[in-house]
Amino acid sequence: MIAAEHRPPNQPKSKLVLTAVAALLLAVFACLIALGTWQVQRLHWKENLLSAIAERRTAPPVTLRDIEDSQASGADIDYRTVTVSGTFDHSKERHFFATWQGQTGFYVFTPLMQADGRAVFVNRGFVPYERKERATREMGEVPGPVTIHGLARVKLSAKPSSLVPDNDEAKNIFYWKDLDTMARTAGLAPGQVLPFFVDADGAPNPGGVPVGGVTQFDFPNSHLQYALTWYGLAATLAVICGVSFFRRR
Repeated sequence: MIAAEHRPPNQPKSKLVLTAVAALLLAVFACLIALGTWQVQRLHWKENLLSAIAERRTAPPVTLRDIEDSQASGADIDYRTVTVSGTFDHSKERHFFATWQGQTGFYVFTPLMQADGRAVFVNRGFVPYERKERATREMGEVPGPVTIHGLARVKLSAKPSSLVPDNDEAKNIFYWKDLDTMARTAGLAPGQVLPFFVDADGAPNPGGVPVGGVTQFDFPNSHLQYALTWYGLAATLAVICGVSFFRRR
């Protein structure tokens, strides 16, 4: 019997495959490290943001003019404490669909008219769904000059997500806080409305509604967990590759 010819493995091809696999694993490892580092950077950004917001929320209140000047200079006015005086035009209130403490209803945004004819939309607070119409809560329609303490809130430049419904102008129901549309549908000129909102504090209104102090401060901060996850995956990949290498040796 003629012995079968012994053929050595194709060494160049084997080395090429190993090199390609090693390059791929190295790229995956680099991506995991990059994602972990990015989450660490996001963690620092979020912590700085939360610290700045906490500082603004506890600072002494400023005037409406101070908010305007700060915004004009490029400063972040979001959640800045402010005191503003004027007269509510309740006939022009806008209704933002919201949920408060498990109950469905609306936040009532009412223009607070200034002596110079301008207006700032004030989020007066929450009313239940069945009390959307003003006739159901006449006691809360405060007449005459008032002073409101609250927080300045920046206007949104666009709808926050495609999943958010479009605002229903005909029914006066807003699903996102479109200040320009609120002003237009209320019959106010664009230059007549200040480019930010004010969320009223929890001071009670006559009749109990609207319920003020509805500003939410829910800022999820899971970046540390995400960073540990990405770094952990990178470490696991490194261990698996190391064990495989030594076994081949």
